[in-house]
Amino acid sequence: MAPVKMLKDNPREYGLFRDRIILASIVVAVLFLLLLVRLVKLQVVDYAHFQTLSENNRVKVVPIPPTRGLIFDRNGVILAQNVPSFSLELVPEEIADITNTIGRLREHVEISEDDEDRFYRLLGRTRRFDTIPLRTGLTDAEVARFSVNRHHFPGVDVKARLARDYPLGSLGSHAIGYVGHINEQELASVDQAVYRGTTYFGKTGVEEAYEAVLHGRVGYQHVETNAQGRVLRVLNHEPPKPGKDIYLSLDVSLQAVAEAAFEGESGALVALDPSTGEVLAFVSMPRFDPNLFVDGMRVNEYHRLFDSPERPLFNRALAGQYPPGSTVKPFFGLASLEFDTELAKGQTTCQGWYSLPNHQHRYRDWKRSGHGTVNLSQAISQSCDVYFYELALELGIDRMHDYMTAMGFGRQTRIDLSGENTGLMPSREWKRLARSEPWYPGETLITGIGQGFLLATPIQLAQATATLANGGVVIAPRMVAFSKDTKTNQNVSLLAPASLMPQLSKRHRESIVRAMVDVVHGTHGTARRIAENISYRIAGKTGTAQVFGVAQEDQYVTETVEKKLRDHALFVGFAPSDTPRIALSVVVENGGSGSRSAAPIARRVFDHYLWANQHNDDNQDELLVTSTVVRLQSNQFLLELD
Repeated sequence: MAPVKMLKDNPREYGLFRDRIILASIVVAVLFLLLLVRLVKLQVVDYAHFQTLSENNRVKVVPIPPTRGLIFDRNGVILAQNVPSFSLELVPEEIADITNTIGRLREHVEISEDDEDRFYRLLGRTRRFDTIPLRTGLTDAEVARFSVNRHHFPGVDVKARLARDYPLGSLGSHAIGYVGHINEQELASVDQAVYRGTTYFGKTGVEEAYEAVLHGRVGYQHVETNAQGRVLRVLNHEPPKPGKDIYLSLDVSLQAVAEAAFEGESGALVALDPSTGEVLAFVSMPRFDPNLFVDGMRVNEYHRLFDSPERPLFNRALAGQYPPGSTVKPFFGLASLEFDTELAKGQTTCQGWYSLPNHQHRYRDWKRSGHGTVNLSQAISQSCDVYFYELALELGIDRMHDYMTAMGFGRQTRIDLSGENTGLMPSREWKRLARSEPWYPGETLITGIGQGFLLATPIQLAQATATLANGGVVIAPRMVAFSKDTKTNQNVSLLAPASLMPQLSKRHRESIVRAMVDVVHGTHGTARRIAENISYRIAGKTGTAQVFGVAQEDQYVTETVEKKLRDHALFVGFAPSDTPRIALSVVVENGGSGSRSAAPIARRVFDHYLWANQHNDDNQDELLVTSTVVRLQSNQFLLELD
């Protein structure tokens, strides 16, 4: 039977086709409408937003770091400068095999493992068409060797940049400080727009304290880039404003003499102009080379500095806290005169020890046989402990605390450097809060000879000595004298205001100064050895501070005690005594005796400074030669200036 043929239902098929066409048209119309709405939103509603994004993709702002200001001493000797530094830099996208290239570069340039590790760390977070430094601080010989073979190294080039340099090396390093690469913590504390493109940031010393003055203002370059971020052309250029130059009050020739005078000892020296508070010398020994920190140091150099038992990075002049020993006796003596105590007007007998009433404990004098009958002047010149035990008991800790605080002890001097410690001038209230204990009379006695809880920094001792020298004017020490704008050539003074100390009569001051002159020039003065062949008069006071206690019946013999356990040696003084031009404090750690260790250092500093001032007008050429010798010799430690 033949199959039945199905007839087409044309009207039905036409209707189905028509419905599909209509549905497809509706879908297309809806999609077109959505596209149109989106285009209107992008081109009309959000036009300004996307135009800005497009412009930012095309035009970028490239920061231009400013040139850092220079640092000079008071005579114009440069202490910190900017020098061209050559760095070996690679463009990763232009190098087929980076590892092989670095290996071949080692044949011409010294590249350490630290350099290579730093390069690969930067490679992981830098665009491949940006230059990445592989080695910084190339020598002239290395630059020459690479330049000859440069055609063998596509994508590798030598770039010249400005790097911080300290031409005197370690001389004055604790005063000047150093710069290093800016880190994330420092960036968080500053205006990042101001520091865009900046490599270096002040870490310590003047470099840190005057960072805002030295840094300058960043400049900008508007550049056109392609979609990959590559620079096509420069559209606009706004030059940076360089940082201001800074002139320190520091005298570099005096600084060299002071540092050389320590002859391998650890300690500190601060010398001030008592009339202005200007810091003339600022010594912390041992010292360090700040150039090591500019571009980072190798691991062995890092451990040598940070793990050294001598702690060369510790700023002893500013942060070192020492028992001041007998150097405070002139100040307690002045307090007794101001408070009109009975002992200040009379005398006492020193038999080599002192005991509180109804107590067995003996507080010993440094001279076991005693000083006999002494008054205030003799007690200062001969450094009689027994006299000052009695004087402290009569004054009482409350009056001692109040007077010494007014003189600057137990508080910051307000020097224009950071990191200063406050020292400690103890009181009843301090001990109650710090130790939850009452104050005992015996503690008053040992405070009177600069021991016990009493601590002072070298800068505090220098400031107090300067206050005594100038007649009672407390001046905040200043390391920086003025800054200079390199464009306008204008100087801006940065000296601090002074304040008059209360309760300091001229008569009482002169009495204490005469006693301090006898310390050096008197027959029985503790520092009489440094008065030999001297043409001027020094007002001074020696001090010896115990590092560890000695039992009642034991005798301290310096030669039998290990070096690190020996007493600290101190000296404070000013000169000339009648018209003071320089006041200083000296601390020699474990020096044993102030008269043997600290006083001779002070004499060398006094001699040089007063000679230089005396011949300043007549011998400018000779002083210039001296400064040149300092610059040339400081790095080799050949400071043989007298």
